[in-house]
Amino acid sequence: MINLLSPEFLLNPYPVYEMFRKNQPVAYMEPLQLWSVFTYEHVKTVLSDHARFSSRPIVPAKDSQPPEQQLEGFSLITTDPPKHTDLRSLVNRAFTPKAVSALQPRIEQIADELLEGIASTGELDLIKDFAYPLPVIVIAELLGVPAADRDRFKEWSDEIVAGADAVIGGGRAASHQAHMEMNEYFKDIIAQRRIRPQNDLVRALLSTEEGSSHLTESDILSFCRLLLVAGNETTTNLIGNAILAFLEHPAEWNKLLARPEMLSTAIEEVLRFRSPVQAMFRTAKQDVQIGGQAIPQGTRVVAWIGSANRDEAKFDDPARFDIYREFNPHLAFGQGIHFCLGAPLARLEAKVALTAVMNRLPELARRNAEPLEPARGFIVHGVKSLPLRFTSQN
Repeated sequence: MINLLSPEFLLNPYPVYEMFRKNQPVAYMEPLQLWSVFTYEHVKTVLSDHARFSSRPIVPAKDSQPPEQQLEGFSLITTDPPKHTDLRSLVNRAFTPKAVSALQPRIEQIADELLEGIASTGELDLIKDFAYPLPVIVIAELLGVPAADRDRFKEWSDEIVAGADAVIGGGRAASHQAHMEMNEYFKDIIAQRRIRPQNDLVRALLSTEEGSSHLTESDILSFCRLLLVAGNETTTNLIGNAILAFLEHPAEWNKLLARPEMLSTAIEEVLRFRSPVQAMFRTAKQDVQIGGQAIPQGTRVVAWIGSANRDEAKFDDPARFDIYREFNPHLAFGQGIHFCLGAPLARLEAKVALTAVMNRLPELARRNAEPLEPARGFIVHGVKSLPLRFTSQN
């Protein structure tokens, strides 16, 4: 049995994925009582076929918390049509591509200020000093919350992401507590916006209406929590994974420095090569046949995105990190109706962050040879810390 929470697996799950793709592309994990799918086509099917695979999680019978409290943190990504369709259409009106594009100057300013603060030191922890604060500041400002509360955001996010692994590793109590604290926090924010409107996303969500439909306070609370967690963790890991991939493949970094116009293509390769989100859960809504295996109705299914993006049947030489890769239909942001709403923002933040690093810190190296510590949980993929030394270009 593979230990899905071991540091070895979390830092480098790809040999395990390859083994399963070759020997058990659709595998039942008896101790966990769930099925796993590992090939590109099977993962794509599970993620996109909402008629057969539900996004709603199963609440374990032994859990003492009411289902509505357990599930409330991720309503947009754990609902099925028609509820999901209504929620997404309403949220889309407040979280538009135009609104995301308008954030670029401010994101650039934040990135420059963060790097300016360490430019004379010759060293930084990429995660702590840059990859973590950048998206947290952006999300905090989008939601109109005080700068003093950003560290609380990180604590809540870490507990909630770790709690997503509760099916195999426990931790549900701490995750639930983080949900409840975040819930009360955003209730206060919403109450303040009703009295004193500000030009932020919370106010935009409050004012969103489409015909007779509208976002309830519960919907807005859920979206705020989702945006905080997903917008924080995934973008932090995207930036960190990019720099880590370039440190491991210095020739690709030199190619990018020589041809910065390839940055967007390079980011897509990072998303494929080191996907910030490695897995997503679904539940079989009926008896399903996939890969020759019979999956009973009500069974939990894990779609391994990280494996799909390294599938030899879909990608040429998938273990190679290649910023010039032309054919790259990766599944890093999901597939189908649950394709990541924040994908444009994540791409923009990564582009701004890597541009700033290229311009100001082009000569990067690991500060020491100590083993890296993985981010918590097998759902997300990244490192907690990445100490670097650099030569600054002011």
